[in-house]
Amino acid sequence: MRKVGVFNFVTLDGYFEGPHRDISWHKHDADGTAYAAEGLKSGSTLLFGRVTYELMASYWPTPLAIKNDPIVAEGMNKAEKIVFSRTLEKAEWSNTKMVKNNIGEEVRKLKQMPGKDMTLLGSGSIMTQLAEQGLIDEYQFMVDPVVLGAGTPIFKNIKQRLNLKLTKTRTFNNGNVLLCYEPD
Repeated sequence: MRKVGVFNFVTLDGYFEGPHRDISWHKHDADGTAYAAEGLKSGSTLLFGRVTYELMASYWPTPLAIKNDPIVAEGMNKAEKIVFSRTLEKAEWSNTKMVKNNIGEEVRKLKQMPGKDMTLLGSGSIMTQLAEQGLIDEYQFMVDPVVLGAGTPIFKNIKQRLNLKLTKTRTFNNGNVLLCYEPD
């Protein structure tokens, strides 16, 4: 059975994006870029909500991304991608499929099909929906040593308690800490 993992950046005060969807607070370094490149080598299918998809699709296929982060750009552009959206008309980024309805049902079907694991990037509302349905097998949070005081909480509007157990940690050179959890 395929697994669903989540990878998200988060601040010390629990926000995955600042006011006005600001993510400039996340600091990349060579160590973090190498970690991202290694993760893309797994061949996971990438899952996105519309907002994260549009953000990623507006950057990774560009000459700037290919110049600044060639290995990550190649991995992102070659990866199989699924975007969950009721409003997006079409998905033009290479290797992207759209799912408009029944997100939980679709993910349940995907988990039963043969293939590589899946990784949800960003997409806080999708993460919350899948978490509430028990469809996430692993959570990876890259904690940046910054406090914003406002923004979008990582589990905005979650309606039930989510018990997790820590499975792995890693400290990066820039002070970021990776925390990996599984449902308990």
